[in-house]
Amino acid sequence: MDGIIEYFGSISPIRGALYATIFTWFLTALGASFVFFFKTLHRGFLDGMLGFTGGVMVAASFWSLLAPGIEMSEGEGFVKVMPAAIGFFLGALFIFALDKILPHIHINFKETEGIKTPWHRTTLLVLAITLHNIPEGLAVGVLFGGVATGIPEASIAGAVVLALGIGIQNFPEGMAVSMPLRRQGLSRRKSFWYGQMSAVVEPIAGVLGAVAVTFFTPILPYALAFAAGAMIFVVVEEVIPETQQDKYTDIATLGFIGGFIVMMCLDVALGG
Repeated sequence: MDGIIEYFGSISPIRGALYATIFTWFLTALGASFVFFFKTLHRGFLDGMLGFTGGVMVAASFWSLLAPGIEMSEGEGFVKVMPAAIGFFLGALFIFALDKILPHIHINFKETEGIKTPWHRTTLLVLAITLHNIPEGLAVGVLFGGVATGIPEASIAGAVVLALGIGIQNFPEGMAVSMPLRRQGLSRRKSFWYGQMSAVVEPIAGVLGAVAVTFFTPILPYALAFAAGAMIFVVVEEVIPETQQDKYTDIATLGFIGGFIVMMCLDVALGG
């Protein structure tokens, strides 16, 4: 781990954001590749993995994004917390707007949202998971961009750990896309292709986030909170409700707790 952190410390933060988000995309593709070995996935296992994903995202939102954003803000009391509050609200509002505009369908293939469209359900599912991945890539990019500003609260170690946590939760997310597609009758190759394509947006969002913060340093506390707000919105509006559709709610809840603990431990132990 020390060698990885040292390597990322030797390259530009923007390139670091690109490499880190390519890593998170790769783990999505690795998860999607399971479709070559299995045709179906037990619903309880899927719910547990989705719960784990939600736990990682919530923990990352606080430990990796909100807490550093508040700490680096100037002033005291309400003045100090306002950038985080504003950024958090704007991040949630951003995903809320995309959720209402971008056509997409949930993993259960029952609930279609966004503008009405004749697009195939496969495309709509990939768009749904792509919507999830925008704030994840943005979060990694913003943290790497913060490193370029020289602010102590934004460290290479913290950025690498966040990318690791996002990558870990992207692994089951890749399965959560490819397996339902396979069950709907798509070939293994097409199911894998669409599964990994859902995370291609992460390197794009990551680089954009890093560039924005690098050139506009004062927005860093807002940007960190923005990414946190976007991720929390996704968890509350999409991930958690999806895990409550069947009889495996306890498994999903335990998965959430496990994901939160894993990300919290990674961030506290390795992200300092």
